[in-house]
Amino acid sequence: MASAAAEKAAGKATDYGMSKRAVLGLKRSASLQLGPHGIRVNNVSSGVVITPLAAKYGLVTPADVEKHMGPYTSLKGATLTAENVAEAVVFLASDEAAFVTGVDLVVDGGMVAMPFHPSN
Repeated sequence: MASAAAEKAAGKATDYGMSKRAVLGLKRSASLQLGPHGIRVNNVSSGVVITPLAAKYGLVTPADVEKHMGPYTSLKGATLTAENVAEAVVFLASDEAAFVTGVDLVVDGGMVAMPFHPSN
């Protein structure tokens, strides 16, 4: 698992963003190395989900996430859940994704697509 933070600068979380970007590089290399053996390698990058890490930043409830992250996502009226992320993982592991390898499936409500500042 990487994170939408792999695509956006994270201010005081440089180490976190760098580590998630490294996961994307590993995924690309592994998909090239393992593809000849019929092994698919993909990644899911999620936006903010309520976790112990998010709680450190005061994001404990869906309302907290919507208040703080809502301006930075293009999809309105929904909050990302662990189930949303799990469904993406299940899809990539399924036969429906049999010819999918080397990709990063971003599940973030459009956060990566947004301009740096939501008013732009």
